[in-house]
Amino acid sequence: MHGSATLTAARVQRFIEERLNAAVYSDARALTLTATVLAGEPLPFAEATRHEFTPFATGTPWGAPWSTMWVRMTGTAPDLREGQRAELVIDLGFTEAQPGFQAEGTVYRPDGTIVKAVEPRNRAVPVHAAPGEALEYYLEAAANPDVAEGFRFRPTVLGDRATAGDAPQYTFRQADVAVREDAVWELLQDARVLLDLTTELDPSSSRHAEILHALDRMVDLMDPDDIVGTVGAGRAALHEVLTRPVAASAHRIHAVGNAHIDSAWLWPVRETQRKVARTFANVLALLDDYPDLTFAASSAQQFLWLKNAQPELFERVRDAVASGNIAPVGGMWVESDTNMPGGEALARQFVRGTRFFVEEFGVQPREVWLPDSFGYSAGLPQIARAAGARWMLTQKMSWNETNRMPHHTFLWEGHDGSRIFTHFPPVDTYSAEMSAAELARAERQHSEKAQSNSSLVPFGYGDGGGGPTREMLAAALRQRSLEGSPAVTLSSPARFFTQAETEYADPPQWQGEMYLEFHRGTYTSQARMKRGNRRSEHLLREAELWAVHATLQGAAYPYDELDAAWETVLLQQFHDILPGTSIAWVHQEAERRYDEVRDSLERIIAQALGVVAGTGTTKLVANAGPYTQYGAAGLGISAALVSTGGSATASRTANGFRLENDHLVVELDEAGLITSLVTRDGGRDAIAPGGRGNLLSVHRDTPTQWDAWDIDEHYRRSVDELRDAISVEVVAASDVCVVREWGATRITQTLRLEPGDHALQIETKVDWRERQKLLKLGFDFDVHADAATSEIQFGHVHRATHANTSWDAARFETVAHRWVHVAEPGYGVAVANDATYGHDISAVPRAGGGRATSVRLSLLRAPTYPDPAADQGEHVFRVSVRPGAQIADAVVEGYRLNVPARRIEGAAPVPRLLTLDHPAVVVEAVKLAEDRSGDVIVRLYEAWGGRADATLSTAFDFSEVRETDLHETTAPAIAITGSEGTLLQLSLRPFQLVTLRFVAPRLH
Repeated sequence: MHGSATLTAARVQRFIEERLNAAVYSDARALTLTATVLAGEPLPFAEATRHEFTPFATGTPWGAPWSTMWVRMTGTAPDLREGQRAELVIDLGFTEAQPGFQAEGTVYRPDGTIVKAVEPRNRAVPVHAAPGEALEYYLEAAANPDVAEGFRFRPTVLGDRATAGDAPQYTFRQADVAVREDAVWELLQDARVLLDLTTELDPSSSRHAEILHALDRMVDLMDPDDIVGTVGAGRAALHEVLTRPVAASAHRIHAVGNAHIDSAWLWPVRETQRKVARTFANVLALLDDYPDLTFAASSAQQFLWLKNAQPELFERVRDAVASGNIAPVGGMWVESDTNMPGGEALARQFVRGTRFFVEEFGVQPREVWLPDSFGYSAGLPQIARAAGARWMLTQKMSWNETNRMPHHTFLWEGHDGSRIFTHFPPVDTYSAEMSAAELARAERQHSEKAQSNSSLVPFGYGDGGGGPTREMLAAALRQRSLEGSPAVTLSSPARFFTQAETEYADPPQWQGEMYLEFHRGTYTSQARMKRGNRRSEHLLREAELWAVHATLQGAAYPYDELDAAWETVLLQQFHDILPGTSIAWVHQEAERRYDEVRDSLERIIAQALGVVAGTGTTKLVANAGPYTQYGAAGLGISAALVSTGGSATASRTANGFRLENDHLVVELDEAGLITSLVTRDGGRDAIAPGGRGNLLSVHRDTPTQWDAWDIDEHYRRSVDELRDAISVEVVAASDVCVVREWGATRITQTLRLEPGDHALQIETKVDWRERQKLLKLGFDFDVHADAATSEIQFGHVHRATHANTSWDAARFETVAHRWVHVAEPGYGVAVANDATYGHDISAVPRAGGGRATSVRLSLLRAPTYPDPAADQGEHVFRVSVRPGAQIADAVVEGYRLNVPARRIEGAAPVPRLLTLDHPAVVVEAVKLAEDRSGDVIVRLYEAWGGRADATLSTAFDFSEVRETDLHETTAPAIAITGSEGTLLQLSLRPFQLVTLRFVAPRLH
């Protein structure tokens, strides 16, 4: 070998880039171009190509942000020799930014069918034409701006159509029809794979030396002025080192094509629809040369977009699904967040997603496929198993800042005891490029080496779409059995998981939530997303319940309207929409769509209640919640009480203000802070000595990395407590109003104690005008709590309030749904909310000794990337504080605050559809069956964390009742222990989720 290994590698690298790469195309001729620019929203092919096209030339700037340019390209197919092929080669002005984050294009035939996409690092399009044949293609070029800018997290105007401007972003560089030299391209892949492999080999090893020697020999044997003529000698020089087989003990990689197309993020939903078409077109084009490729594609929503916008391409996708080359995975509507969606919504992700896959392809995915969601709720295993899932894949836990997950292949156990076989690809990415470094990392990091020798590598450009490239597949094929590399097999998710289960018969276990030690700000960013989601979920509960009741009285069930509402809500639970981490355009659109959902559901509710309650002037209360409110039993319509009993007052005192009713006495200081919160029956004060409740605090919020995503622990070191008020006054019989200001922000709070209530209500209105600040609402409780309890889907979890271990310390910001609860033996306090998810709950020293517990709700943030105006404007938050509360009381408060009873007028009270005699068993949904048979579906769960025997009675007759899975297909009867007439005996284990199907229902 000539010179050192480093010099040899440098020589080979230069030869590869300057000689081999340059010789891939032996001839290239410019196409004739005409173009038309569409400044507005994209148009379908037939409509866009009717516009006037004018002459256009390479070198021309183009592309106002978010605009589309259509280019007509014409030319003549070149003459070809054996070993050559014709391709279009297009460069829209691509930059070094990652594919999917800049300009992209789609190439169409004149009949409107898609050939393939063109993107950075994937610029070639196959040409199938006879030599001399006239060529005509249309290019839809999307001028998507690079909002990421290398993820520098700088505020940008590009994410809002109104501020993005109209300056051209790109220069159109190339549109040629070229002749590709296949042998040169193959040699280029040979050389790249081998040189890449040397970077992972021991430099002192013989394998490292022989590969470099072979590469050096290749350079010597080839004529740099006649690459095509000497390519055979070059390939021969590498043959022996390329065919040296892999070691028997080498790690086994299952390589699965993937794209992980974010349903919205640094681009709007409408652009995702085009990204989906481009990506699937790329995959279908690859199958001609790589028939063993399997491409895993999740998200039924994305398939539906393709079906609606590109039906011809969708039919080709359908054929590829049938052949096994495209594998629908995940079974969900989108790759949703799993922390914040409610239990029923997370169940519907699977119900609606899987239904689509079954109806369109006859395929029911068996895996949960969530590579990029921001942590995984302990409620997910039960929901997934009830949906028929057998396996789960994610790699996001590799992003943990502090602690490393101890397993890559394991059984994940949820809060109810359900288990699902789970795999974290040790490659630590969902968009691998099949590089030697990635494969070596997968082998090096795989935790279960002693028992299992396989892992899955999802490969293909992701986030912004694109998917696998032929270069990635060439690398995979060359590494099937290559000494020094793990062994690579083109595989499928089902094939990997089936083999992994066989290999690993007794895997380790992980119990409870998988908390991501990162992206903690997603529980709070873009508060309107959180409120829109929470309100939509509960309006859907009401709409379905009352619509079922109305249907049993002869009305038509609004299937289509409810389906449309659910599909919007499920889409917006995507893990970059609901978490608040998308550009302004995405969130503005989501807000509008939440408003549309609200209007539609309110109309359905009003119409259904009109049928159920009848016409009249009797004052009634319609209560869709599971517990009694204002004298109205849950799930029914009762006569409105003239009075709920007792009284409530608000008054001025010598030291501040007092709110009191028959159950509570609340003392406020002159600034409206709670100094005492006492239950009359026990006399105990919930507020710690020297502590305060209703204390707002503002923190500097400047994350180290991902602005909208992260709350970093150092925020605690910068705090301004709002202990002063502009005004505090009694404004109603039982209300105290507090006004505060901080900077340009004004906060108005109303503290209310209604007659008969066991909880203090706090309404906080914020006109938020801050940037990079975090607003919290806190309470110092005189409770010695080792753990805090937080509601999640269909139950709750306990989390330590201390920081004994690195795992506890890293969990400094947590997610809860409708309530949190802190307690010591015999006494607890519940804090419920109507739209807040982020909390921090910790043990604090108690004045005079001992320990108290701080509970703080994260109300608002103001990150400046990717939406520089995030959270600006007016917000309303409602919180209730119930002292002396048990878990059961927390559950009641959560539902009361989120499903308030409606005061209506009608003919007369109406019997409840369903009655349960055990308050721990909660009805979460009442709906008609998905198959539109008219059967009634009831979903319920055990909410206290214990065992419960309950009797369920119905106000309707039925021919049969069955226990089912989430897809409403009969499952083994586990919860039903007996039945007689309309009475059903149930026995539930802690947090058990049960779905019941009542066949042929009819009112008595």
